[in-house]
Amino acid sequence: MPIDPWSFDTADGTLLAYHVAGAGRPLVCLPGGPMQASAYLGDLGGLPAAAGRALVLLDPRGTGYSAAPADPGTYRCDRQVPDVEALRIHLELERLDLVAHSAGTALALLYAARYPDRVATLALINPTPRAVGLEISDQDRRELAELRRGEPWFADAFAAFERIWSGDATDADWDGITPFTHGRWDAASQALDARGKTERNAEAAAAYYSAGAVDPAAVRSAIARLEVSVLLVAGEYDVALPPNRAAEYAALFPRADLVVQQAAGHFPWLDDPGSFTATLTAFYTAQR
Repeated sequence: MPIDPWSFDTADGTLLAYHVAGAGRPLVCLPGGPMQASAYLGDLGGLPAAAGRALVLLDPRGTGYSAAPADPGTYRCDRQVPDVEALRIHLELERLDLVAHSAGTALALLYAARYPDRVATLALINPTPRAVGLEISDQDRRELAELRRGEPWFADAFAAFERIWSGDATDADWDGITPFTHGRWDAASQALDARGKTERNAEAAAAYYSAGAVDPAAVRSAIARLEVSVLLVAGEYDVALPPNRAAEYAALFPRADLVVQQAAGHFPWLDDPGSFTATLTAFYTAQR
C-alpha cells in the first residue's frame, strides 16, 4: 500500500503530494473522480508486486495531501497538465509510463497531446469517453444493464436508470444506479463508493470539465499521431464505457490494445485483482 506522501512544487507554487507503492521503474498514476484523492486506487490490486514496478500515485491539487491552489480556475483539467510535467521533472524521468483511471484519462490525454515526446506508454483504465467526444447512448447502457437482470439489486437500480433516461431523475436515482458501476455490488464495492463521497473535491470536480477544458477534436487529432503503445482496459459491465464503444475508443490510436475484463465494472482491479494485474504486467513486459 502507499507509504507516507512525497511532495513537489508546481509551476504556480501549489505543493502537490504523491504516494509510492512498490519499487522499480515508476508508473505514474492519475486518479479519476474527477478530482478524487488517489487513495481509492490502493495499489491497483497488487500491481507493483506483479509487474515489478513502483506505482507513483498523484493526489491532484486540492485533494488528499495536496494543497489547494490560490486560483480555483487551475482545477480545470487542461490547466493541470503542468502539474504532470512538474512531477516528471521532479522524478527525473525522461519519459513517463502513465496509468490513468476514468476522468484522470482526460488529463493523461491532454498531457500526451502537449508533450508527446515525454510519454513512453499509456494505460487507460475505464477511460472517460468525454475527452474524445465519444457518445454513449441510452440504448448502449440499457443493453449492458440488461445483462445484470439476475442480480438481487437489479429491479430498483434499473428503475432508477429508467427515470434517468426519461428525464425524471432525482438525485437519489443517480445514487441508485451505482451498482451498475461495479462487477460485484458487495461490501468492498459499497465501501469504495462511500469513500469516494468523502475524498472527492466537489468544487474542483465542478471546474474540471468547465468551458474550454477539453477540445475532443483536438485530442483526437493529437492521439492519432501518438506513436506509443497504449493499453485500454474496459469492464464487461461498465455502463460508463461499454465494450463496443471501448473498441471505437481504442481505434483512435495508432498502436492500442483493448482488453475487456470479464465480469468487471468501472473498477476492474477491485472486481478481479489477479486478472487486472496480469493484463497490465503483460503489457509492460511486452515493452521491454
